[in-house]
Amino acid sequence: MRALLPLCPKCGILMTLKKEGERSLWTCRRCGYSEEKVQLVKREQIVHTQREKVIVVEDGGSYKAMPKTAATCPECGHNEAYYWMVQTRRGDEGMTRFYRCTKCGRTWREYH
Repeated sequence: MRALLPLCPKCGILMTLKKEGERSLWTCRRCGYSEEKVQLVKREQIVHTQREKVIVVEDGGSYKAMPKTAATCPECGHNEAYYWMVQTRRGDEGMTRFYRCTKCGRTWREYH
């Protein structure tokens, strides 16, 4: 969900929220225009592809539900691995991609 902030209909700049007693008003700092606060939340349903719906679950050593990619295992040198991505650091930094060798099962990571 993203909140949409109103623009002044008279001069077009971003309005600020002010409290006057029990009322909340959107007010323009430039021209003084004001209006009652209304619900300004945009709701949007996100539709995922089947590939995005893959859930990483280890079930008795089987990783069949995980996508595969070409990656060289640092343990055995095999060139195919399962992979998944996780946000392990701050939101403004890149994702961390994890790999698991399809041959020996070694797990390693790569920062993006």
